[in-house]
Amino acid sequence: MTKTSPSASRLFLSFLRLGLSAFGGPAMVSYIRELSVKRNKWLDDETFKDGVAITQSIPGATAMQMAAYAGLKSRGVGGALLSYIGFGLPAFVLMLILSALYEKSRNIAQIISLFNGLQVIVVAMVANAAYTFGKGTLKNYRDIFITMLSAILFWRGISPFIVIIGSALTGIAFLKDTGFMVPSHTRGVRDKQKLKQITLLALILLIGLLVLYFADTVLFKLATMMLRIDVFAFGGGFASLPLMLHEVVNLKGWMDQRTFMDGIALGQVTPGPIVITATFVGYLIYGFAGAIVATIAIFTPSFLILVMAAPFFDKLKASEYFSKATRGILASFVGLLLSVTLKFGLNISWDLIRVLFGLAAMTALMKKVDVLYVVLAGAVVSILIM
Repeated sequence: MTKTSPSASRLFLSFLRLGLSAFGGPAMVSYIRELSVKRNKWLDDETFKDGVAITQSIPGATAMQMAAYAGLKSRGVGGALLSYIGFGLPAFVLMLILSALYEKSRNIAQIISLFNGLQVIVVAMVANAAYTFGKGTLKNYRDIFITMLSAILFWRGISPFIVIIGSALTGIAFLKDTGFMVPSHTRGVRDKQKLKQITLLALILLIGLLVLYFADTVLFKLATMMLRIDVFAFGGGFASLPLMLHEVVNLKGWMDQRTFMDGIALGQVTPGPIVITATFVGYLIYGFAGAIVATIAIFTPSFLILVMAAPFFDKLKASEYFSKATRGILASFVGLLLSVTLKFGLNISWDLIRVLFGLAAMTALMKKVDVLYVVLAGAVVSILIM
């Protein structure tokens, strides 16, 4: 297949248009493939499959990372940045609007009813995520052991970052080799131009953090918190939420758990990754400036990791230690999701209606009903009967 290279404007506008309808999280990967491989021939199918493998092995929201990967292979680091921003921009703008409306109207009776119902759906969504992650991740009793031990440690308040690092080390030490393959060739060749561009982006990030450090303590803490969360967000956008909950609610006390759950619900009715909840958190903590800082910070590390890792991925995926550490981390995230499901569930005043409501939402999600439809139906039911 003959590959073509898009112009910068076409690349940005194509992913901006796709981002307007980017519901379904990782399901959007198939639409990115249709755009970049089938329709426009910017990538060949083998290259795209390598991108899927990379995004499954590094932190970050899968669909966002695949958008960046398509841009990276089409127009280098600059293309990756254009497709990344274009794909995520609609979600940011809509979440910013919803966050402002939420702050002004959350004490209205109808809004309270709405979010009382949506919090039940959030519990169902996190429980379904735990089930889905577990089904695809837990292969034997060793994986299950790491999951259950992690769940207990998370429940007892041990820092998620410590548990994740410990799970990676445990995976290296105790998980069996599942049969990794050494590639017959290495595609990754160090490109000096790309290295300069990546270095420039990292330098801009450091300068930005330095400016925040001297300008505003709260914004600096918000930025470093979101950066740290994204670095450890293996397993997609959903993996960021328990870490964000721990930092924002438990450690910093910037908002209560119910408000954070409302942010997750809003994240589900916007296009793009659920980690856009960071925009909601930033806005409620520090207004428009907080929303911008939190959003940039939650997406930057995983983007930099992608553009740095892509040239060397053949060697990386051939490493037995990398494979085992990744399995340990993913098993710990199943435990993290189990712990969060229980914490969120205990935060709801359950009655018969809410139990039936939650079971119906869980059943719909397990039957692969689009999460947007589940949330919208739940919003209507909440207003009518909650």
